[in-house]
Amino acid sequence: MYTIKDVSDKTGVSVHTLRFWAKSGFFPSIVRDKNNIRMFNENDLGWVQIVKCLRAVGTQNKDIKKYIDLCIEGDSTIPERFDIIKATKKHAIEQMQTLQQQLDLLDYKENYYQNLINNNLQDNYNPIHKIGQVKQN
Repeated sequence: MYTIKDVSDKTGVSVHTLRFWAKSGFFPSIVRDKNNIRMFNENDLGWVQIVKCLRAVGTQNKDIKKYIDLCIEGDSTIPERFDIIKATKKHAIEQMQTLQQQLDLLDYKENYYQNLINNNLQDNYNPIHKIGQVKQN
C-alpha cells in the first residue's frame, strides 16, 4: 500500500492533483486507513497512469470520469472504451503534429539567428528596422 506522497513520488503527479482526482472519483478502489489517510494499491497506480495520460493530452475531467465509470461497469463497455481511447489517440497525434510544426519553425529561427551571429549580420526581417523609414515624396 502506498500513501498519496508515495504515489506522488512514483508518478510525478502532485499530491494536490492526486487529491483532486481522488475526490473526482478517478480511483475507484482507493481506501482509507484507520487515520483516514488515502492508501493506494498497485491497481490504483494503474488508474493514476491512465488518468495522467488522459489529462496530458487535454481530456476533460468529465470525460475521464465517463471512461472510468465504463471500466467499472464491466466488459460490456469495452467497445465504447475502445472508441474513447481511439479518439483520444487521434487528438494526441494532432497535438504532436502541431508541436512538430512549431518545433520546425523554432529550428528555422534558431538557424537563422545563428547565421546572423556567426556572420555578424543585421536582421533585415525585424520590423523594428522599418520604423521611421517613412517614404518621402
